[in-house]
Amino acid sequence: MILLRSGKEEDIESIQEMAKKTWPAAYGDIISTKQIEYMLEKMYNKGELLSQLQKGYTFLVAEENDLDLGFASFSILDSTNHIYKLHKLYVLPEAHGKGLGKLLINEVVNMVRKAGGKSLELNVNRDNKATEFYIKAGFNIKETVDLDIGNGFLMNDYVMEMAI
Repeated sequence: MILLRSGKEEDIESIQEMAKKTWPAAYGDIISTKQIEYMLEKMYNKGELLSQLQKGYTFLVAEENDLDLGFASFSILDSTNHIYKLHKLYVLPEAHGKGLGKLLINEVVNMVRKAGGKSLELNVNRDNKATEFYIKAGFNIKETVDLDIGNGFLMNDYVMEMAI
């Protein structure tokens, strides 16, 4: 049975390990290994994840038989307009097909709705197959952005949104 739990400080190492295992599969055909390594270090170092927890980001971890198989994180983006942002949603490659991504996104949407959110936004690489997953989940492409993330790297993303 798959369980979802709130991610805490003690889950940081597991989240880092899942990111290291999912990113090459998710992005290996889209961006360079150097960019993957740079982004993992920038976005998943312990200090950054701790900071996100302290700022009130909600982390969800999906597990089955005491094995962590995926995670998501989100936070409020604009409190005036009740807009939330999905920052992360990854499922280990060996756990694809179990419905974990759908379970995680549905729980995020439910939590945002309960918190009074009016919409949920996310960024996804324009060449990422996950774009189709998000469209099926009810997201629409809002805009196209190229974000300079340093070290000469760009994120070529869609900003997607879902009305809640």
